[in-house]
Amino acid sequence: MALYDRPREKLIEYGVSVLSNQELLSIILKSGTKNRSVFELSNDILSNIESINYLKDCDYNFLLNINGVGQAKACEVIASIELGKRIYLMDKKKTVKIHNSKDVYDAMRYYISDKKQEYFYCLYLNNKNEIIERKLLFMGTVNKSLVHPREVFKYAYLTSASSIICVHNHPSGDINPSRDDISLTKALIEISKVQAIPIIDHIIIGNNNYYSMLDNMEIFL
Repeated sequence: MALYDRPREKLIEYGVSVLSNQELLSIILKSGTKNRSVFELSNDILSNIESINYLKDCDYNFLLNINGVGQAKACEVIASIELGKRIYLMDKKKTVKIHNSKDVYDAMRYYISDKKQEYFYCLYLNNKNEIIERKLLFMGTVNKSLVHPREVFKYAYLTSASSIICVHNHPSGDINPSRDDISLTKALIEISKVQAIPIIDHIIIGNNNYYSMLDNMEIFL
């Protein structure tokens, strides 16, 4: 390979933004094997996922199943992905103002989109619609028997929130609300009227997409 085509040299000469996904992954993997080049290993990993976005969902065992990827290389890739996630989430801890359901999705997608069970969060907002707290309240099947209104509104008072947005994921990828989702949301809305801290939306996240009950249903009217 010509010197100017090598990923590390290209990064040094032209900057990281010019590198392809395959070249970036090749730098992380560092080297190939006796029979396979690092470019071939990188290509095999990328060809086994639907898109680059799905790389964040890859786990250790998935990578070990790629011919030529051993324990050390699998650990290097997983560690790089996790570091990137943590940097992204640290940035998300800055003040975020919610204007619409897409803002909620952008603020929460990396918290729950790759989970294997349901995670139920509440976003607590101030009177400027800024997130003052993201609180994970429950893990498991989301329904009225598990998601207790006491916990939802307790943290609203503790944070002096002006409003609440509920967010949970569907590990199946189907973002349509279930009967339990709708029933739970209706119950929380009724209680919020008494508590004077409105539930202003309930967002369901799955398969790189989302569903807003505020945008699609009449229960918030």
